[in-house]
Amino acid sequence: MKRILFTVAAAIISTAAFAPVAQAQHTRTEVIVVQKAPPALRREAIPAARRGYEWVPGYWNWTGRRYTWVGGHYEKVRAGYVYARPEWRRDRGGWVLDRGGWRSGDRVAGPGRDRDGDGIPNRHDARPNNPNRY
Repeated sequence: MKRILFTVAAAIISTAAFAPVAQAQHTRTEVIVVQKAPPALRREAIPAARRGYEWVPGYWNWTGRRYTWVGGHYEKVRAGYVYARPEWRRDRGGWVLDRGGWRSGDRVAGPGRDRDGDGIPNRHDARPNNPNRY
């Protein structure tokens, strides 16, 4: 019996020595913390604008073992909401993914700010919820 326990303990310890360097922690709120920095964003060709839809750029997602690219797509516009793109932020514990999604326009930016981050203040932007410059 001792020999079996010793063998199992040795197997567990040896596999722990070869654990991947980039580890992720998942919590109940789906916050992902990864020790390895994400790759640089890819350049995507943005298709022609579609009335009633907003372009959501792609991002790097963590699969638990590695980063995979999730391509950009169009999302149906929701009145009173702004789409916050997914983005990785540096934190004390590593890299944290903010999955983004639809958020109330009042919470994202106040009056006179640049809600979609395209460099044009909302008061001068014909499409303040769309980050496309043209």
